[in-house]
Amino acid sequence: MRRRVVVTGMGGVTSLGDDWSAIQARMRRGETGIRRMAEWDRYTSVNTRLAGPVIGFSVDERYPRKALRSMGPVSRMSVYAAERALSDAGLEGDPVLKSGRTGVAFGSSFGSTRSVVPFVNLLTDGTSAGVTANSYIQMMGHTTAVNIGVFFGIAGRIMPTSSACTSGSQGIGYAFEAIRHGQQDVMVAGGGEELCISMATVFDTLFATSVRNDEPSLTPRPFDKDRDGLVIGEGAAALVLEELDRAKARGATIHAEIVGFGTNSDGRHVTQPTAATMEAALRLALADAALDPGVIGYVSGHGTATDWGDVAEAAATAAVVGEKTPFSALKGHFGHTLGACGAIEAWLGIAMMKDGWFAPTANLDAVDPKCAALDHIMGAGRALDVAYLMSNNFAFGGINTSLIFKRWQGAA
Repeated sequence: MRRRVVVTGMGGVTSLGDDWSAIQARMRRGETGIRRMAEWDRYTSVNTRLAGPVIGFSVDERYPRKALRSMGPVSRMSVYAAERALSDAGLEGDPVLKSGRTGVAFGSSFGSTRSVVPFVNLLTDGTSAGVTANSYIQMMGHTTAVNIGVFFGIAGRIMPTSSACTSGSQGIGYAFEAIRHGQQDVMVAGGGEELCISMATVFDTLFATSVRNDEPSLTPRPFDKDRDGLVIGEGAAALVLEELDRAKARGATIHAEIVGFGTNSDGRHVTQPTAATMEAALRLALADAALDPGVIGYVSGHGTATDWGDVAEAAATAAVVGEKTPFSALKGHFGHTLGACGAIEAWLGIAMMKDGWFAPTANLDAVDPKCAALDHIMGAGRALDVAYLMSNNFAFGGINTSLIFKRWQGAA
């Protein structure tokens, strides 16, 4: 028997803030978190100077120094997001965390990149002087999941997800499956990413970054005919997922129910997306939820603002939900937060569904005619009464994910 899974806690940190009400206010004013990175001028072979940094974030005074030693920036943001989510769920310090019935499914594209430098020096110069006991812990691919587990004493399953831009959404999906099938009762799920020039350079070498370096408020431009590439961002978000009867028994506030998850891979090319398998992933999520596409009231798109990525995504989305389902993407507001984006977009998608207001795709003025027709939310946000929300993400390696959330109305 499949158990029902609900979201009882949410939290995160983004370039527009760490509180939904503040983020929403800035979105309504048309603000974005994109900045010109003057400190990148020293990297003369890199074309882009744009990013979505989290300004002024620090947990130095919040967390014990001993705990911080194993945390690079990505883990600090991720642990903070998990703390916010557990507090929101009323589970911070709860015995269930150490019972073995709570787990972590959390990811990032990479660990903390600056922690790699001492190992590079070791390989190139033969010196281990900069390597510390925590260097590897900070840089390892599962650093976010492990640091969350250790910091909160979580004794259940640890499921690291390091799948680039689907790290956060796969974390949520796998956490959902772990609870639904009885392996866990509670899961902390999501993703994080820290900003580094190395991340931007990966896309810069593919000519996929925006170079509107003197117009940070006008880029990225997902699905726009004048888009010129993505902008890298950073942040983290966490959801607390819980088995429905347990959540109801303790009187938890329920934000939404997660009802469907689909994931697959193209099996074709590492960096070139395939619309057909994107479409298949969306249909897998609908089949998992036993839903008709017509009930989806809003689609949160991936929307990287890359040339063929947007074209492929639009074709896949239109093939599944048609051209009348409201659609927008949030990367114009925050940049592409890579391993964090699926979690941030799920968090804010649920928040928008609860409020009945959905943000537009920032900087989308004229839709690229190469993109299949969709009902883009443009300019201003839109008031919508949505019962089911679909959140989609697509990653290097041809990895595709789709999550479906149901608005909670106190149903049995």
